Amino acid sequence: MTAHDDTSPLPLDDIKVLELGQLIAGPYCGQVLADFGAQVIKVEPPGKGDAMRQWGEADPASGEPLWWNVIGRNKKSVTVDLRQPRGQELLRELASQADIVIENFRPGTMERWGLGFDELSRRNPGLVMVRVTGFGQDGPYASRAGFASVCEAMGGLRYVSGYPDRPPVRVGISLGDTLAGLHAALGAMMALHQRASSGRGQVVDSSIFESVLAMMESLVPEYARAGRVRERSGSFLPKIAPSNAYPARDGRDVIIGANQDTVFRRLCEAMGQPRLADHPDYATHRARGDNQQAIDDLIAAWTRQHDAQQVVDILAEAGVPAGLVFRAPDMLDDPHFQARESIVEVPDRQGQPLPMQNVFPRLSETPGRVKQVGPALGEHTEAVLSDWIGLTAEAIDALRADGVI
Repeated sequence: MTAHDDTSPLPLDDIKVLELGQLIAGPYCGQVLADFGAQVIKVEPPGKGDAMRQWGEADPASGEPLWWNVIGRNKKSVTVDLRQPRGQELLRELASQADIVIENFRPGTMERWGLGFDELSRRNPGLVMVRVTGFGQDGPYASRAGFASVCEAMGGLRYVSGYPDRPPVRVGISLGDTLAGLHAALGAMMALHQRASSGRGQVVDSSIFESVLAMMESLVPEYARAGRVRERSGSFLPKIAPSNAYPARDGRDVIIGANQDTVFRRLCEAMGQPRLADHPDYATHRARGDNQQAIDDLIAAWTRQHDAQQVVDILAEAGVPAGLVFRAPDMLDDPHFQARESIVEVPDRQGQPLPMQNVFPRLSETPGRVKQVGPALGEHTEAVLSDWIGLTAEAIDALRADGVI
């Protein structure tokens, strides 16, 4: 469970990225690109940095929040005050050397600073500008503040999450932010591919609400054509059976998905009730959907006779999808996670091993890798300003004395 020390080239080694903004959606886009080798320069306000440096559970040893080590990993930190004219000019010079600029301010903010796409692309026609916001770059809601919680609700996710007799619930992570970051990274790659033939960059507009909407399956056409509004249903999907969480003897739940005809037959055989597969109430997908509660009760009666791991083992042998509900301790102990190095240990800034999720997806020839945790604030300011735009040590000292960096 250790990070690879492989020094082979990464797929985005030749890509330079400036990451502006803060919190999750834009920085997650930068994390994805950095994981695959892009040189991502995280531009932060002097003195305080990205708010993500303060979010989440703190490390008991160092007192520093742990989340920053993940979302800031593989990046370099440069401090620039974008509210100062000299800081804005510094950013324009850096952007002239970049392939991608990522920003997640409210629409119009970059333009007020003289850092809009028109201005930056005038100096660098091949620049791809990735703009991540709650509601997109235009439309009547564009100027609104758009956190993931609000945009997940607007995109349809919140309404269908939870139980029908209770208010909507949220997933325990900022899912809308990471979806927008993934779409932003995907859009950046498409724009770079187009640039290879056209020579010109473009704007990638990734909104959180639309990134959530894109995941909502057939929710819209179901209403438009059939008049059906998809409702909250708790731990199952209506008419998809059996597919639910089932209680085991030791108090743990087992997730079982056996709604396909052949898989349901294998489940019945594993439960010692093969005739259920031919019962008219359960023999077809539609029949099982119509009798969902009855079939769930039958399966729950069987799972309660066994410990959860025993249920999983029986069903794995039978070819029925089943698994435990994992928490972090389960992930760290699980042999499949270990064999695939799904979690890697990376030295933190104190040199102590810090487990975190590996890089996904996996590429067979040029896989991404985690080279370092999130950097200290401004750790690379001098090196980047010197390497990218040729500033001297004296010029950098003057900018620091004036509070520009």
